[in-house]
Amino acid sequence: MTADNKRLDWVDMAKGLSIILVVMMYAAASVGEDTGRVGAFHWAIAFATPFRMPEFFLISGLFLAQVIDRPWRAFADRRVVHYLYFYALWALIHIVFKVGLLATDPLGAVEQLAWAVIQPYGVLWFIYMLAVVSAATKLLHSLRAPVWAVFAVGAILQMAAIHTGSYAIDQFAAYFVFFYAGFVLAPQLFRLTDWATSNIALTLVGLAIWLILHTALVFSPGFAIDPVHPVMGLAGLPGVHLILALLGTAALCMIAALLTRLPMMDWLRWMGSQSLIVYVAFVLPMGIARTLLIKLGLVEPTLLTFLTMAVAIISPLVLLWLAQRTGFGRFLFERPAWAHLPGTARRREQVQANPAE
Repeated sequence: MTADNKRLDWVDMAKGLSIILVVMMYAAASVGEDTGRVGAFHWAIAFATPFRMPEFFLISGLFLAQVIDRPWRAFADRRVVHYLYFYALWALIHIVFKVGLLATDPLGAVEQLAWAVIQPYGVLWFIYMLAVVSAATKLLHSLRAPVWAVFAVGAILQMAAIHTGSYAIDQFAAYFVFFYAGFVLAPQLFRLTDWATSNIALTLVGLAIWLILHTALVFSPGFAIDPVHPVMGLAGLPGVHLILALLGTAALCMIAALLTRLPMMDWLRWMGSQSLIVYVAFVLPMGIARTLLIKLGLVEPTLLTFLTMAVAIISPLVLLWLAQRTGFGRFLFERPAWAHLPGTARRREQVQANPAE
């Protein structure tokens, strides 16, 4: 296996860990909302809150340097239109199914579709924001904005905890710095993971120290567990949250690098390579599974969350397999030729961006 393949392996492993944490968060929160109870997964999500989404953004920016200097049309096709296609497609599916059909409110569905253009819809906000932060980073790079200045402004926006009423603006302020960090700090992160796999004992000691400090700050005075939204202790303070997010992301990447040495964990690497497929399609099966399980009398929050998670993660992968085997529904996970900008390459692309580009 080449060094480049190893790099891609740990990136996919990190994406696998990330998508599990994301699905876990939504599953635990929805179970908590329906039952009013707290289970083991609520505590796990509370621990991961500082770095759960920052890590996903940072990993998404890791390989941006390889495409940032392409002409705007080629870049936009690969890093903006690509994500917007899947956002628009799956927002349409979610809204039509949940509002138009289940809630029998076609006018409400039309209204939500209109709002989804300017306000990221539901869990799909991440896909929407990947297009936005990619375009913003390309623009700043084209203007030759100083890296340190962009990073400083991004950090200030994150620490300011901005609430404008616009979900797009608020989420940009909260997460742009992490995507940009992935772009500018990629060489350092690759060196860190290379070092981790070559110095396992020291890495484990460092991870143990991080685990203790991170746990102490998250569960410090001020922490409150909640069925839907846990409240962090000192880890929620501006500045502290930013630092813990970056340190937690680095720790998760080191863990991912170590896991690549375990053949038994290859399933996690593969799942990570399909992470955005899981992301766009897990919500509907998650909701159906949770509702059916509760109607069957299962209200114990830990087991209910686990089973809901399992269905939510496996269902999109089964749907992908069916689409590939039958050829029907490929447009759900592969961008068709018409969805490319004129003059750009029209080749099959799965929903997850090739990290090498």
